Amino acid sequence: MADDQQTAEPVEEKPFKPSSPSSKLNFDGFWEYNDAPQSTDSIEIKDQYDLFIGGEFVAPEKDRYFDSVNPTTEEPLTSFAEATQQDVDKAVKAARKAFTKSWSTLEAKERGKYIFRLARLIQERAREFAILESMDGGKPIRESRDVDVPLAAAHFFYYAGWADKLDYAFPGKKAEPLGVAGQIIPWNFPLLMLAWKIAPALATGNTVVLKPAETTSLTALKFAELCRDAGLPEGVVNIVTGAGQTGSAIVNHDGVDKIAFTGSTEVGKIIKKSLAGTDKRYTLELGGKGPNIIFEDAPVDQAVEGIINAIFFNQGHVCCAGSRLFVQEGIADKVVQKLRDRMETLIVGDPLDKNTDIGAINSEQQYNKINEYLELGVSEGADMYQASCELPEKGYFCRPTLFTNVGQSNRIVQEEIFGPVLTIQTFRTAQEGIDKANNTPYGLAGGVWTDKGSKIFNVSGKIRNGVVWANTYNQFDPTSPFGGYKESGEGREGGLQGLYPYVKLK
Repeated sequence: MADDQQTAEPVEEKPFKPSSPSSKLNFDGFWEYNDAPQSTDSIEIKDQYDLFIGGEFVAPEKDRYFDSVNPTTEEPLTSFAEATQQDVDKAVKAARKAFTKSWSTLEAKERGKYIFRLARLIQERAREFAILESMDGGKPIRESRDVDVPLAAAHFFYYAGWADKLDYAFPGKKAEPLGVAGQIIPWNFPLLMLAWKIAPALATGNTVVLKPAETTSLTALKFAELCRDAGLPEGVVNIVTGAGQTGSAIVNHDGVDKIAFTGSTEVGKIIKKSLAGTDKRYTLELGGKGPNIIFEDAPVDQAVEGIINAIFFNQGHVCCAGSRLFVQEGIADKVVQKLRDRMETLIVGDPLDKNTDIGAINSEQQYNKINEYLELGVSEGADMYQASCELPEKGYFCRPTLFTNVGQSNRIVQEEIFGPVLTIQTFRTAQEGIDKANNTPYGLAGGVWTDKGSKIFNVSGKIRNGVVWANTYNQFDPTSPFGGYKESGEGREGGLQGLYPYVKLK
């Protein structure tokens, strides 16, 4: 060997690190990201919000207000007026006056222009709505920004187009509005549920009295500001805030012609009983316990990501969440392991952090309910696995959780938990999977994962659910109807079918 030749020194292999300082590799081999908080500097939240009645904000008759708590900090965010029977009566009368004197007699294409204007205003203030939705409800800003707010605007755009085309929606029939629609929405999708209900009601010529959930009323009152800014005739949209008594006052008011309710099955049953013997129309979108069926020929990695999306990214705060997983025996161990590995990568934390996958549970009451079910699952003999992620010191946060070794009779399998909790069971044949999927009082939504198109049609047609997704989950579109069977409700919202509950055909 020549004197000037040297033996090469061994090169130490180092893990790849991005040039950006925004992330680092931890000891478990996962990337850790620095905080990426969404700025709230441009957001204005008043200390107190009044009722929106007759086109203006008015104080409640009894001057009562209640606090809305930020689930991330456990501190009051703002306060809302508590509407009593007198306030609801005032709102219904304002809606009736607007229906009689302006909205129902307005040319259909002009109604469409107002609805279109509301859609554009939602788009223009999309960032504000997304931030408020996350602050008030606890959901990750990514979901509020990329799903909730764009879909809300899309529903107004969609129904704006139907306003002057009702003759095409109902060929050979004359569609007439019902009158005043009383609408009650839940806390899991405040702005989107508002859009699902208000947009078709306005497009068909009805006026509205809407009550948002008491824990998430902020974006509904911000929407009231849009109604005012859009120049919507006074009284066409009225928004009253409060708890169960306020909703009951709407349901039982003689001046309301139609009730649209989204919420728990228990409350839905009470509403249905109270409307028995009246001529009020109603639609009910209630609870769910969605089955997600994975066959051995399914694209497993895609299915695992779909399961994560179906139950964890939304904190399980979706009535159609895929909270019951059925896996064909041949791939059960593989799927469970992949789910556990994926759960370890999920970030639980500040909803306003753009890196967060799972935000805060909406309220202390719901947080306690979820923990009660976790304890119940263990006491029933199920095996519980939770991700090892750290939780913030303050706020209502819950680790993503899955239960194995469960049976059909377990309460965590049969009852709606409304949290990031997944139960897993196995099956051998397609029929067994179908039977297990249908063995619940609910029938709102479900999913089927397989490589065979014929199997998709066969299985989805036998699952007693209003919506069944194939090789995906939680995909919504304003042109597609949504609703359930059995104890998951009556009627449909969205699409052409969403117009029917708001018209009488002649």
